[in-house]
Amino acid sequence: MRLLLVALLLTGFFLPVYAQESTMNKSERYDYVEVPYGAFNVVAKNATVYKLDHEHVTNWQVEIENKLKYVNPNSTAVIRLYEDLSKPKFIEIGMGAAPNYRFWVAVNTPEDGYFVIQDDNKLGWTPDKYVTATHSSNGGLTVSVGQKVAVTNLDIAGFTVREFTVHGMNSQYDPAPVNAGKVTLSFVSGNPSQNPIFYMPMIVLAISIGLIILLLKTKKRST
Repeated sequence: MRLLLVALLLTGFFLPVYAQESTMNKSERYDYVEVPYGAFNVVAKNATVYKLDHEHVTNWQVEIENKLKYVNPNSTAVIRLYEDLSKPKFIEIGMGAAPNYRFWVAVNTPEDGYFVIQDDNKLGWTPDKYVTATHSSNGGLTVSVGQKVAVTNLDIAGFTVREFTVHGMNSQYDPAPVNAGKVTLSFVSGNPSQNPIFYMPMIVLAISIGLIILLLKTKKRST
């Protein structure tokens, strides 16, 4: 039993070292974009386009920080995530001005067209909380504001983020919706199975079972 305990302790010692040396996931991609307020002062057909440096395939997360200064209570800021601008598929996140802080999430697909998934007319978001959109192959799309979940596990038949657009005016005759501030978007993606840590539980189990079998055989021989 003493030999078994020593072996398990040694396993626990070497595995963290292996983990520290193997935490790099070569599939991970990062993009960080700052969008100035002026980019929102256009209508949707003239939306400002931002093409990302990387493709964020299937398993991705985008964190949005909105520090815009809205002009009036009816002002809005809209972000659309696209796979391909030439195709009618996008995820839309909209944020309205104080005091209501309207927040909505919509999806446009070739099969079903445009439909709103969630629309909170009051206190849907606030400038002190990040908006986070996450997509995975198993869980679909989830959108949250701080700790509050607005959309959960929505199946949109997969989604790769390659670019996004921003706008804030419904009509070219509307006043500019914002006059200061910025929005920052942080994108990260990767395949978890390409990270060695993903396999750590299986490695621990295999090593532990192997050591137990070896030590039991050793014990039988010694007796």
